[in-house]
Amino acid sequence: MNYRHAYHAGNFADVLKHVVLTRLLEYLKQKDKAFRVIDTHAGIGRYDLSSPEAQKTGEWQGGIGRLVDAAPEAQAAMLLAPYLDAVRACNADGQLKKYPGSPLVARHLLRKQDRLSAIELHPKDVAKLKTEFAGDFQTRVIELDGWLALGAHLPPKEKRGLVLIDPPFEEEGEFGRLVDGLAKAYKRWPGGIYALWYPIKDRKAVIGFRKALKETGVPKLLDIEFEIRPASQAPSLDGSGLVVANPPFTLEGELRILLPALHKLLVLEKPAHWTLNWLAGE
Repeated sequence: MNYRHAYHAGNFADVLKHVVLTRLLEYLKQKDKAFRVIDTHAGIGRYDLSSPEAQKTGEWQGGIGRLVDAAPEAQAAMLLAPYLDAVRACNADGQLKKYPGSPLVARHLLRKQDRLSAIELHPKDVAKLKTEFAGDFQTRVIELDGWLALGAHLPPKEKRGLVLIDPPFEEEGEFGRLVDGLAKAYKRWPGGIYALWYPIKDRKAVIGFRKALKETGVPKLLDIEFEIRPASQAPSLDGSGLVVANPPFTLEGELRILLPALHKLLVLEKPAHWTLNWLAGE
């Protein structure tokens, strides 16, 4: 599987990740005080769904392609609105041609007092990201290994905010780095919200990841698991998940409305399930 995100932009995993991201940001906006979003693996920011990479896999058609014109019930539609607004802001002519990565989704929702740190290591991706945010005083693009940012950039001066950790899973040991990264970051900034994305491909690795997270001692961990098909014979992306540390009190209730609505639209093969479990806390 090629993990360059241009191949996968707008797929079901992006939809889940970015819907949760928008719900976390909407919660932070309930207070006037400024907050910061730190995106540790920011990518290029904007993805062309007509590119050869996106067309080769067509994954976006099973993700945002199914959602953009869907009509979920009223509560789910209201909760999805900020995410879909961010997608439509990338497509001024009304046709779905571009997809916003997490830094663009976050930036769309920021108020004038809020800030975004978009961190990326790949030189070509950093160059595109800097072009995307040229002249934007609320966004700082930083060329850095995202794992290092969990030490060097925490806590932010705003003392409120969210860290999105979305590694590409190109190398061995990413689950371990996620666990270690959260443990280190939490010690530096225990009041922050952390969202950790992970693929559901190697089921044993996911079980070990959850067990290791429990052992970190982080007191509140909400695990969101979203499958689009049952476990495959050959390794493939059967689902994805997010673990949210310090989740807002509103998040669980919102997800119990959103996840069944999203699952109905995005599932490819049954039996497939979504689950919402507290690894620590509630």
